[in-house]
Amino acid sequence: MIKLPDIRQKFTDIKEQVEQKVCHPYLLKYIETPVIDEDKLLILVSIMDRLELSYNEIKNYAMTTMLIQIALDTHEHISNAAVDEINRQLTVLAGDYYSGLYYKLLADSEDINMIKELSKGIKEVNEHKVSVYQKELEGIENLMTSIKKIESSLLVKFSECFKVDLWNDFIANLFFFKRLLMEKRLFIEAGSSFVFESIKEITIPNKNLSIKNLSDKQQRDLLVICDRYLESSKQFLLKGISQLPYLNDMLEARITSIINEHQPIAKTLVEEG
Repeated sequence: MIKLPDIRQKFTDIKEQVEQKVCHPYLLKYIETPVIDEDKLLILVSIMDRLELSYNEIKNYAMTTMLIQIALDTHEHISNAAVDEINRQLTVLAGDYYSGLYYKLLADSEDINMIKELSKGIKEVNEHKVSVYQKELEGIENLMTSIKKIESSLLVKFSECFKVDLWNDFIANLFFFKRLLMEKRLFIEAGSSFVFESIKEITIPNKNLSIKNLSDKQQRDLLVICDRYLESSKQFLLKGISQLPYLNDMLEARITSIINEHQPIAKTLVEEG
């Protein structure tokens, strides 16, 4: 009897194959190595691991979804600053290249329903990116909703395609939480964060005030706003860990690790004081 790979073997094997696809030697001469969000890959593999799918089907669906996620992430990370134009053009080209790989793999699978659902996810991500980056949003709640959609729409549409919608809110909160953690870390360590810049523009009327020139109180106010959303998602995730069916040990351990990265600013200030 052929022994099927366990979740760790599936995850590792698919990750390696995704890396082989995206690490084009010519592009890597000029652009940064594309970042593969291993947590999103783990979610994909975990969802499908409990469905009646062959390993080849799991591998194909996971690879195609990760390729389009990498394409979206690559396009998002193109700086608007005056950088080397050749580098900029190649980064755009890399995103298009990853998109092409995604469409080819899905076309080969002939899964029209999956193509439709992921296309809806791509459209939703891009619509919210436009709203956020063009500063068309009014209010913190709208900003946070759009960030959550940007981070999770593709995977939510994926789960809807397999009719496992019970994952949707959990996925949305997990990757929203992870994005806010990253933005908070950037703000604290480098004084620069796109999300915190957006929060500042909504909450502090002075458009000429740079985020790096905020007073200590203003910086704390921004951190408190961020922490409020982090704490809300954290509570949802803690509840979800105990209620979500089919949560494998590998995924549960990773989610717990992400949750434990959150250190509320109020607690940090008390400890430092």
